[in-house]
Amino acid sequence: MAAPETLHATAVSCQGRAALIIGPSGSGKSALALELMARGAGLIADDRVIVTLQDGAVIASAPAAIAGRIEARFVGLLRAEAAAPAPVALIVDMGQGESERLPPQRSKKVMGITLPLVHNIDKPYFPAAILQYLKAGRRD
Repeated sequence: MAAPETLHATAVSCQGRAALIIGPSGSGKSALALELMARGAGLIADDRVIVTLQDGAVIASAPAAIAGRIEARFVGLLRAEAAAPAPVALIVDMGQGESERLPPQRSKKVMGITLPLVHNIDKPYFPAAILQYLKAGRRD
């Protein structure tokens, strides 16, 4: 069994499926999470996410010290109801911009498991698209 890893990332969940939001500091991970939370997603963890392997799935959870907190730049640390650990269904890379209208399926390995990956887009519907991806997946 693989040892748990702590990633510099943020994770939210919707309908029991998690999005792992990665990218460099200041790339908008927490901002995207706040947008997703405003649309009904639950906060798993902000800034650091523990990932574990369980029955072939990557599970995202919060370190106890930061559970139920999210940073809103220029506002402060905000309280949020902590969502339960959830299997990662999607990775969102805020450090990579998307330029293709219909991008190819991309993936990234976490703990040896290949997971779907999408790149950041600077469009107001991006949070809604991420939630819909968590709810129903992508059709190709």
